[in-house]
Amino acid sequence: MAKKNPHSTTPPHERAFLVGAEIRGAKQQLSLEGSLAELALLADTAGVDVVGELTQKLDRPNNVTYIGPGKVDELKALAEETLTDVVIFDDELSPRHQRELEKALSLRVLDRTALILDIFAQHAHTSEGMLQVELAQYEYNLPRLTRAWTHLERQAGGGGGAAGSTGGVGLRGPGETQLEVDKRAIRKRITHIKKELEKVEEHRTRYRAQRKRSRIPTVAFVGYTNAGKSTLLNRIAKSDIYVADKLFATLDPTTRRVELSGNEQALFTDTVGFIQKLPTALISAFHATLEEIAEADLLLHVVDISHPNALDQYQAVQDTLKEIDADHIPMVTALNKSDLLRNPENAREVLKAFPKSIAISAQEGTGVKELIHLIREELYESYSPIHVRLPYQQGALISLFHELGQVELVEHERGGMVMHGRIPGRLLAQFTPWHAKPVEERQMLNNHIEEDDLEEE
Repeated sequence: MAKKNPHSTTPPHERAFLVGAEIRGAKQQLSLEGSLAELALLADTAGVDVVGELTQKLDRPNNVTYIGPGKVDELKALAEETLTDVVIFDDELSPRHQRELEKALSLRVLDRTALILDIFAQHAHTSEGMLQVELAQYEYNLPRLTRAWTHLERQAGGGGGAAGSTGGVGLRGPGETQLEVDKRAIRKRITHIKKELEKVEEHRTRYRAQRKRSRIPTVAFVGYTNAGKSTLLNRIAKSDIYVADKLFATLDPTTRRVELSGNEQALFTDTVGFIQKLPTALISAFHATLEEIAEADLLLHVVDISHPNALDQYQAVQDTLKEIDADHIPMVTALNKSDLLRNPENAREVLKAFPKSIAISAQEGTGVKELIHLIREELYESYSPIHVRLPYQQGALISLFHELGQVELVEHERGGMVMHGRIPGRLLAQFTPWHAKPVEERQMLNNHIEEDDLEEE
């Protein structure tokens, strides 16, 4: 065993104790054990050493300390015994829970949301990514400020003088005055960041519009974090995107043009990985980035089929897609890491549970050609029935329907037209805002009206 260098300047990792609670009746995609195992991976990604864990089943969270008083005492004893530096809870704690726990344990307390935000902060490298993470951190921390929060004094612009003055302060003490200065500084910074992100979103919107005019379809990679999306994009596009066996190794969307066959092309975009209990603050902050998914012509859902919780992870991604209004987009599923299965033939059975899916190994290249063929079929050969009501101002979409679709019926109405027919699946998302009832549903409705008329006669 190598001896530690006594002169090393590398700081030791913090020692963390994990806490998980199972609330009866609460919806949770992973089991308590599976969720804590994932929390341990998050801690490892953040550079923290896990020294122990504690669990409890509850009817409802304790109003003061989230877990019961007895468990708090047990946790305090275990933390002292293991020389714990920080306690990390698997759920998002309220400001009061965090404050009371820190008081009872005499230790720093974090929750799952704070841990994920810290990982995002470590992995954000572009100016957009750093702004998004900073916004999420500020919005998370604002309601958690206490009198101890004084390190923003330098940013407050004259806050130090206000905190130390007595004129006009009344009954408020210096600490409380400083707290208000800090909150004001944070709110001002939040407003500034949102304005900067609005500029980024405008640029991204113009870029997407330009891509749509080029008529090159886009394929967005989605999947649970560490499912192998970046490795697969590198394999398909013959690129060298950063890949690491870590959670959230990729935050910023990366787009590559790929030749599918002949003159047929597609733009493949790698996006941030999802995870269960993805913080709401992050979904809000990464709004512009997540729109890359919502505006795609086809989703490629990459699933780590070797993971014991693969089905739960698949469902977590589906839930997030619904949350960002992207669940209507056509999807192909890649069951990745099939080479890690003890019996790769098992992947064939698993395929039955996933529509339009192929078992692959992005690392080895197995099944990737078949996947590209399926993507090409979905983009260029698969037609879907559609029924839309388009205003005359949407001339580009009307022309697109006529040019690339199969028009079966056109009805002119006041202010626009109703179009029935079939279009390539990749174009469905562009027509979503103008979606009307499907032809079959409309026909059934007409038949129902006719039956009512006959009964009245």
